[in-house]
Amino acid sequence: MNEKFLGLGANGEEVEKSLDDFKGQKVVLYFYPKDNTSGCTQEACDFRDNLNRITKAATLIGVSPDSIKSHTKFKQNHDLNFLLLSDPEHKLAEKFEVWKEKSMYGRKYMGIERSTFVLDAKGNIEKEWRKVKVKGHVEEVLDYLSK
Repeated sequence: MNEKFLGLGANGEEVEKSLDDFKGQKVVLYFYPKDNTSGCTQEACDFRDNLNRITKAATLIGVSPDSIKSHTKFKQNHDLNFLLLSDPEHKLAEKFEVWKEKSMYGRKYMGIERSTFVLDAKGNIEKEWRKVKVKGHVEEVLDYLSK
């Protein structure tokens, strides 16, 4: 997928990236609903705290529909040290089929289904986790990467 997405790099610099930019390397691509919410913050911090273990095997990329401005605050508030891509039009989310109808308190709305994918060096999905529960998820990813 050569479509470019605006994002924030590991050092907070604005970047334009396509998944094709990562061909030749394994990628952990995780989709999360919203910056600075409790579950998304916990998940991002769990990835941050284990980044050295993850990067031995793969590049880590987080994706949400939030704006670059929102990503900037999120990265600063939690010292996030990996790439976050902004997907406000849900193009990447739709490609991975994680833009779903959700329901809260009887109200239906569209949003991100928390999901993680491991992409092989050719960009193909090697492993996926859908409807992710935050607690223990990063350990599941690490276990898979260590095989």
